[in-house]
Amino acid sequence: MEDVAREAGVARVTVSRALSHPDKVSPDTLSAVRAAVTRLGYVPNLTAGSLASKRSRIIGAVIPTLANAWFADALDGLAETLNSSNYQLMLGQSGYELDDETRLIDTFIGRKVDALMLTGVVHHPAAAAKLRRLGLPTVEIWDLTDEPIDQVVGFSNEACGHAVGAYLLARGRQQIGFIGAEEVRSRKRQAGLRAAMAQAGLTELMAETVLAPSNMEDGARRLAALLARQPGLQAVFCSNDTLAMGALAECRRRGLRVPQDMAVVGFSDLPIASVCAPALTTVRVRSREIGQRAGELLLARLQGDANANAHAHEDERTAQPGVTDMGFEIIERESS
Repeated sequence: MEDVAREAGVARVTVSRALSHPDKVSPDTLSAVRAAVTRLGYVPNLTAGSLASKRSRIIGAVIPTLANAWFADALDGLAETLNSSNYQLMLGQSGYELDDETRLIDTFIGRKVDALMLTGVVHHPAAAAKLRRLGLPTVEIWDLTDEPIDQVVGFSNEACGHAVGAYLLARGRQQIGFIGAEEVRSRKRQAGLRAAMAQAGLTELMAETVLAPSNMEDGARRLAALLARQPGLQAVFCSNDTLAMGALAECRRRGLRVPQDMAVVGFSDLPIASVCAPALTTVRVRSREIGQRAGELLLARLQGDANANAHAHEDERTAQPGVTDMGFEIIERESS
């Protein structure tokens, strides 16, 4: 850093400020420092810097899998928000296993991350208690809870399932099936669908589940299994668009007309949902914006804003402190 300062003709502290807080130095000074950095091939010692500042400038994120685009969209939004404030993202994959998530949380704490983003609101009690005790800024995403570890940004999975059920029932579909992954958020969507049917006096919901992460072949096979159990099936709600694409393929294979013989509804609104044939009706949950909002809340925490949730955007609902409901919407297309 002293070499860079000498090369740029500035003080060492100015180099530090230019690298850590470029908005706090003049454009000419910033240009001179960056030019010197490039000429000398300088790379800051981040470990030494974190020891001095007690900040690693790293945010840890735990997601269930890298295989699903909806989690990738949330991470993209998170990373973009963090990068704008010179924070970097460290990623861990839990494989939908709470034990693995707990190990990752401990690893991130050991690496001195400044904050955490976790997927879902179900964790080992000891892990949640540890994060509360440490006071580590934490945002949970992809679901809602009245008792977040710190803050939560997401939507009600159960309400999504209930809304899809009400939508299908309003269109005269009474024999409805469900295809979902064996994980907690999918089970909540199934519970919401079941509740909507119960309110209409329908007690039987045929369901088929697969191991997470799921794929299109799972959707095709599980629809075939549903039809074997319930030949009169009129509609199916799939807990993600990938499963729904497989269900559509199985309908084509069997000569079932969509939506006349079978309505198909997915979840997450992947880009392919609007261009496949028939176009897929699905639930849109604003994945990227969830990641962006999570990043904003974490940065606000790190900058000392205790009322970060009070600055919610117009299209968000904050029912209580620490809870940001991003909502969802059913996107009606040709498959229903």
